[in-house]
Order: sequence, then structure tokens, then C-alpha cells
Amino acid sequence: MNFKTGLLSLLVFCGACSQVSQKEDIVKDSFDFAGQQLKFAFTTIDSVRVKQIEAGSKKKLVSPRTIDDDGSFKMVASKDWTSGFFPGELWYMYEYTKDDYWKSKAQEFTANIEDQKTNGGTHDMGFKMYCSFGNGYRLTQNTAYKNILLESATTLITRYKPTIGCIRSWDHSRDKWQCPVIIDNMMNLELLYWAFKETGDSVYYDIATNHARTTIKNHFRDDYSSYHVIDYDTINGEVLHKHTHQGYNHESAWGRGQAWGLYGYTMCYRETKLPEFLTQAENIADYIFTNPTLPDDMVTYWDFNAPNIPNEPRDASSAAVMACALYELSMYNVEKATQYKQWADTIINNLSKNYRAPLNGNYGFILLHSTGAHNFERDVPLVYADYYFLEALLKKEKLEKEGTAIL
Repeated sequence: MNFKTGLLSLLVFCGACSQVSQKEDIVKDSFDFAGQQLKFAFTTIDSVRVKQIEAGSKKKLVSPRTIDDDGSFKMVASKDWTSGFFPGELWYMYEYTKDDYWKSKAQEFTANIEDQKTNGGTHDMGFKMYCSFGNGYRLTQNTAYKNILLESATTLITRYKPTIGCIRSWDHSRDKWQCPVIIDNMMNLELLYWAFKETGDSVYYDIATNHARTTIKNHFRDDYSSYHVIDYDTINGEVLHKHTHQGYNHESAWGRGQAWGLYGYTMCYRETKLPEFLTQAENIADYIFTNPTLPDDMVTYWDFNAPNIPNEPRDASSAAVMACALYELSMYNVEKATQYKQWADTIINNLSKNYRAPLNGNYGFILLHSTGAHNFERDVPLVYADYYFLEALLKKEKLEKEGTAIL
């Protein structure tokens, strides 16, 4: 090897090392920051609990959700659909750090929502129980967690409507809808696929797969954007209304709804290997990432059709969910793998650099600039944005080191 060849090889090697180091730094730096923020959040949570005791309140608040319009820290009871995300964040901290401090904290906050395992009045069993107990079981193999998850899955399938082929979403607003099914519900199917693998009982698999297929049939437009709410006739299963509840209007593409669909169908393909689910995920990705209203940093506006773009709030939570899906989707399509990962990296890099809360500020939330809906939680921190941000970081690191984004 001559001097020039050797020097060139050294430069190439050093450049590769620099790229790897930079990639690892984003993950490490983000988790270091998240650890500091979450420890700061504990002080606020403790303060809220003390005030509750002093006030003699019997309502137990278990998990942070957001910052209210008046600037106050909002915590929720276990029945809230977001109650499982904070415990899930703590499990992700334990997964990354291997520090028993985070394991202990995760166990503490996870235990607070066990009562939800028999709550048949909600479709959000996956969000609540799989993000908390599911991650806990994956990381500890605690048999008690497994039993709680199985009971949760059994509770969830009581909401399945065979005539429709879907799990009912909300029970509220009965004056507006007969049987509403929301795109968010795709995310709760992972709990059922898990239960099928654990028990071998095909009822869980069949219900999850039927729900996903019915959702493809009725929730999506020709361009693969998704409606938020489909209302079904409870007698004959026919579609009555195609609506939104949180988006701009009934015909708009609510940002997080598109993210739920992308993540949901990527997960369904992983669990079933049915080509129809992979195709659906790929088509949703194409809709999102070729959309003319998608910002350069790929952190989506709260609705793709919001009327005042670019002067509309962003939704970091949607972007984090999309990044999670893209890292995994890159495993299933060789031709588009590089593109999918580049999109995900763009999102994560920008969230890490430009959407962080101030250190020891914002009550310990990690990310700023999320939006819950058109009329509430606009441009605020949201606990599920933080949860999926940490999940995306773990998926990124695992994909780059092990070639798989499956946690």
C-alpha cells in the first residue's frame, strides 16, 4: 500500500467513525437530556401529590399529560388514555441505561395503572397497558405483568363488533355516532397480536386482523390519507359517517391520524407478514412524505390541510410516531430502505436540535410543540410525544447496531 492509498483509507475510516459517533451522540445526548428532565418531572409530581393529600382529594393522579392553557402542570388518573406513556418512558430509560434506578421508577408508575386491566369502557387498552406493562414484561419477564397484559387483551376484545369487523372506539357522544371507530385504534392491536403469540388463541389474531382490514376498506381515501372517525351502523355494519373529531374538518388529513396509520400498518405487517398491510404502510408513507404541506424539517403541521400553513402549530408527537414507523418500515423494503431511514433521521435530528424543552423547565417534559387537536392542547408538550421520541431513538440505535428496529 503506497502513502496516498493508505492516507485515503485512513480518511475514509475516520469519516465513517465520525458518522457513527455523530449518530450515537444524538441518541446518547437525547437520553441524557431526557433523564435530567424526567428527574425534574418527579419533583413536580411529588408536589402535586402533596397538594392532593393536603386538600383531602380522593382522586389519584398518576401520570403527567401536558401543560394546560393557564400554564399549570396537568396530571391524569389511570383511566385517561395517556396514563401508560409516562411509565413507558421510564421503561425506555431503563432499557437504554440499564440503571436500576429507572427500573424502580418504572415499576412504581406502572403499578399505578393496574386497575385498568378490567376497564372495558375504553379501546385504549394498548396505549395504557402495552406501553407500560408491555415494555415492563419485555424487559423483565415478570410473570405478574404477563397476566395483567393477558387480562387487558381479554378485556379489549369485548369491544369487538363482529357485524362491523372492528373494535368500537368511543362510548361518548352517542347523539353524534352509533359506533365510532377511530384510526388511533390501530395502535391498540399490538396488544392483541402479543396475546396471540403468548396463548396461541387465534381469537386475538383474528380480531386484530379483521379490524385492520376493515380500517383499510373504510378509513382511507384514494390518496391514502385517512379519515379520523368512521361511524358504523350497529345493526348492519354499514358506514354512516366519515368524520373528524380532532382534525381541521371532515375531509382533512389530521396529522397524528396519518401517523397512527403508518405505525399501525407497519406493526400489523410485522405481526402477520400479510403483504396487504405492508403495501398500506408504504402508501401512507408516500402520502405523508411527498405531501406539499410537509415542512422541510419533516415535523408535520397538526393537520395537513390546516388553512393557515405555514402559520399553523406543529405536532412533534405525530413526527415522533412517524419516525418510529419508518425505522421499522426500512427493514421490509430493500429498495426504499435508505429513503425511509433518511426521513426518520431527519425527523429525529430536528426534534433533538429544535424541539427540546429548556433543561429543568416545562415541568420536565422532553419535547415542545405538539398539538392534541384543533380546539385543545395546541402547541404544548404532550407525554406521548416524549414516549415515541424515546422509542424512535431506541429503534434508531438498534437498527444501526443490530440491523433491526424491533424492540
